[in-house]
Amino acid sequence: MKHPFLIGITGGSGSGKTTFIRQLREGLDQSQVCYLSMDDYYLPREQQKVDDQGIVNFDRPKSIYRDEFIRDLKILCSGKPVTRQEYVFNNELVEPKLLTFQPAPVIIVEGLFVFHYKELRKMLDLRIFLHAKDNLKVIRRIKRDQIERNYPLDDVLYRYEHHVLPSYEKYVEPYIGKADIIVNNNTDFNMGLQVVRAFVETKI
Repeated sequence: MKHPFLIGITGGSGSGKTTFIRQLREGLDQSQVCYLSMDDYYLPREQQKVDDQGIVNFDRPKSIYRDEFIRDLKILCSGKPVTRQEYVFNNELVEPKLLTFQPAPVIIVEGLFVFHYKELRKMLDLRIFLHAKDNLKVIRRIKRDQIERNYPLDDVLYRYEHHVLPSYEKYVEPYIGKADIIVNNNTDFNMGLQVVRAFVETKI
């Protein structure tokens, strides 16, 4: 099997990464592209660091099983499948599923720290950064966390101010200069999506 083409997608919380990848998947042959999300590699809640107010901070590079993520990516690159239990510790109403990732000509990895982890960043053939204004990101974050996770507004705003934004400024934004493509999502990302989809199609 030919070594797959690796694409890394990152951006701040609320920049639209999940929606971008979902729409990208809809327009591609599913058997030709594998998607690996860092969201499924969070440490269990009880192993996460808490701040001075006793609030769990998930927005740290050490909140992820980095070595396991890179290990599984290498397994996929070698042509073997990977299985992993879906991460749902932040939503007790969801029953976790056993996920199976199949090797493919194109592998897309997504997460906050995709560029921050040096070994992972060097493995990537194409780096994509989803960008949006801070005020838009916090609005999207509020909508997502209130609707999908039923978080109180005060909790969402606290986490954004004390965890999400500082993490973005320290571990995500500094790597924007490492990106090959920056997709602006202040209004929509349709043009960027078309460009990326057309490029991926040349690799499958």
